[in-house]
Amino acid sequence: MSSDDSVRGFPARSIETTAALTPDRAEAVLSLIGEAARVDGQQPVSEQGRLQLRGGAREGVSHLLLAVDGELVGYAQLEDTDPVEAPAAELVVHPGHRGHGHGRALGAALLAASGKRLRVWAHGGHPAARHLAQVLGLTLFRELRQMRLPLAGLELPEPTLPEGVTVRTFVPGKDDAAWLEVNAAAFAHHPEQGSLTRRDLDDRKAQPWFDPAGFFLAERRGELIGFHWTKVHAEEGLGEVYVLGVRPGEQGGGLGKALTAVGLRHLAAQQVPTAMLYVDADNKAAVSVYERLGFTVHETDLMYRTET
Repeated sequence: MSSDDSVRGFPARSIETTAALTPDRAEAVLSLIGEAARVDGQQPVSEQGRLQLRGGAREGVSHLLLAVDGELVGYAQLEDTDPVEAPAAELVVHPGHRGHGHGRALGAALLAASGKRLRVWAHGGHPAARHLAQVLGLTLFRELRQMRLPLAGLELPEPTLPEGVTVRTFVPGKDDAAWLEVNAAAFAHHPEQGSLTRRDLDDRKAQPWFDPAGFFLAERRGELIGFHWTKVHAEEGLGEVYVLGVRPGEQGGGLGKALTAVGLRHLAAQQVPTAMLYVDADNKAAVSVYERLGFTVHETDLMYRTET
């Protein structure tokens, strides 16, 4: 545990680093994250980060809990699993405790824990997050766009699959290993998605939103060559192009476009009014495809990093 006790008469601030959270602590962190999301209109911690709060220790993942006089007011997660890239982090301070240097304290603790090799997400790209990145000496590295498309009344063409390709839905327990293999190949350049493990897949399958009827697999002669995993955010009225991938060597033949149409038609049939997806701003080809379908930018997440 490291501590940063303020001048006498001010509340005492402490930061504890742990490899695993007890169930009570995980719930406290989720409550903090939920309050920040309610106030900011944006989740401050990614789905992967939230899933990693529960279930005990995970290799390369650590949790930093910032307390003031024993009350949890800040949280950060550090993930050091990529063999090449610097460790990645997310952090959040309770809305009622901002403006007191807690974000800077968490950032400094993350820099120390990572050996000053750090990447940090600023979800929504809020000005306060940009300022904190500047204070910590981080520079803008990546821009992830959330794009949206109204589905009501949208004319979605019948998918045209490449010759010899069929599409069916995912069968839990049967297709897990094959999907993980194709996902790793399709996203070899994308460390967050491409490194998903069986445990990560099981975490998602255990979520209330998981529906294999919206998880489409493309096959040629019985071999998995592509997929479109959709997700419905019922409370928000959103259907998501959650993950769409095509095995290398099968790209460029129209399979990605066909799978996109398959998933969007499924989401439209679920009566969700809007579709959403995430795409890197520098992935010009994908951005162009989605723009032609009618997707427009809704908000942007920014990643900052230490100079390398």
